[in-house]
Amino acid sequence: MRALFSAATALLLASSASSAPPSDVGYDIVEGLTTEVGQRLAGTEAEARARTWAVARLKALGFANVRVEPFDMPVWVRGGETAEIVAPFPQKLVLAALGNSGATPEAGITAEIVGFPGLDALKAAPDAEVRGKIVFVSHRMTATQDGSSYGYFGAARRTGPSIASSKGAAAILIRSIGTDHHRVPHTGVQDWTNGAKPIPAAALSVPDAEQLERIIARGKPVRLHLTLTPRMTGIHPSGNVIAEVPGRDSKAGVVLIGGHLDSWDLGTGAIDDAAGLAITTAAAKRILDGPKPKRTIRLVWFGAEEEGGFGGKAYAKAHGTEKHALTAEADFGADRVWQFRTHFADAKSPLLTELTSALGDMGVGPGSGAAHGGTDIGPMVERGTPVIDLEQDGTRYFDIHHTADDTLDKIDRAQLDQAIDAWTTMLRVVVDTPDPLSALPAQPQED
Repeated sequence: MRALFSAATALLLASSASSAPPSDVGYDIVEGLTTEVGQRLAGTEAEARARTWAVARLKALGFANVRVEPFDMPVWVRGGETAEIVAPFPQKLVLAALGNSGATPEAGITAEIVGFPGLDALKAAPDAEVRGKIVFVSHRMTATQDGSSYGYFGAARRTGPSIASSKGAAAILIRSIGTDHHRVPHTGVQDWTNGAKPIPAAALSVPDAEQLERIIARGKPVRLHLTLTPRMTGIHPSGNVIAEVPGRDSKAGVVLIGGHLDSWDLGTGAIDDAAGLAITTAAAKRILDGPKPKRTIRLVWFGAEEEGGFGGKAYAKAHGTEKHALTAEADFGADRVWQFRTHFADAKSPLLTELTSALGDMGVGPGSGAAHGGTDIGPMVERGTPVIDLEQDGTRYFDIHHTADDTLDKIDRAQLDQAIDAWTTMLRVVVDTPDPLSALPAQPQED
C-alpha cells in the first residue's frame, strides 16, 4: 500500500511540475539562484558555482558578450560561534561573527562585559575601562523607508571593532544592525583600521542584545564565555559576470547596471542581492527583446560586494577609461520603487524631465538630494559617471538584511514586478535619450 501511494504521489508531482506555468524572468532568477546555488560567500567554491550558473542563465536569456572577468581577493570564512553568560545569570546568547573577525582560542575566552549605549560612548571611554574586557555596544536603530538609519547606526559594526581593539578590549559584541525582533543575528563586514589588531567581533540578535542590556542594568558584574573560530584562508579567485544588450551607437556611452552575485553565508541571499540581479536583468531583457537601443546596456553581476566591494573596484580598474553615459544599481531588496534621485552634470538635464514624466506615470516621483549610487558602482561614480538611484521601499529590509532569514519566501512577487517595471521604464528613457549626459567632475579616489 505504501509503495502504491509513493508511486502515485510521484506521478502526481511529476505531472504538476510538467504542467506548471513558466516563471517570469525576474522571479525565475531569484528562485533559481537561491535554490540551485544557495549561499554564495565571496571567494568560495559556492560563489564560483554561482558564476557558472550566471553565465549559463544569461546566455540562455540571449544576452551578448557574456563572460567572467576574474579578480583575486582575501577570503574570510566563519567558524564556530557561541556565547554564554556565566555570571550573574547563566544563559546562552545567539550571535554571529562579523566579517574579518578575529578568533578566540578553540576553548574560547571568559571575561567581564563592559557595556556602552552607543559608539560615541565607547569612543569617549578611558582605555582602562575597556582593557581586557569584552565590549558590548548597543543602539536603537529603527526602520525607515529610505534606509537612512543604516549609515549612522551601521558605524557600530563598521568601526566599533577597531575602536575596541585600539583600547585593548579582549573582544566586542554589538547589537545587530537590524530593525527586527527575531532571535536571528545580522552579520556584516568590518575592516581593521589604523593598524588595529584583530579581535573576536560578533553581533548579537536584537532580543539577546536587549536581554544583555537588562542584565547589565542590574548592576552586578557580568562575565561571559565567548567562542569564535573564523579564519582567513588566503587569496582566492572571485569575479564579475558581465553581459550586454548591444546598442546602435558605440560613441553614445555605456549604461552600466547590475547588482551583486555574492551573499553572506547565513541565508541564501534572496533579497541581498538575488533580487537586485533579478530586477536589473529582467528590465534589461525587456530592452533586449525590443528595438535595438542607441546605447549599449552593460549588465554586471558583481562579485565580492559583501566583503568590501572588490567587484566594483575591479570593474572600475578594468573599464574606468571607457565612456559610461550613466550607471545605476539595485541592492536594496525586492520591494517596490517609490522615488528616484539623479546626479547629472546639468542640474536642468532634459533627461530629468523625461524621467520625471515617465516614472511619474507609475507613481514614482523625484526625491530630494543627489543620487550617490552604491558599493558596486561607487568607483565609477567617483570617476564622474552620472548616476540614477531608483529607491526601493526599505521599511522591512533591515529586518532581514545579512541574516539566516534572507530566503526566497521573503520575496513579494507583486512588489518585485513593480520594481522591474520601474527599472524598465527608466532604461527605455536613458538608452535613447538625446541628452549627451556629460560626465561629472571626478572625486578623489582612495588607493
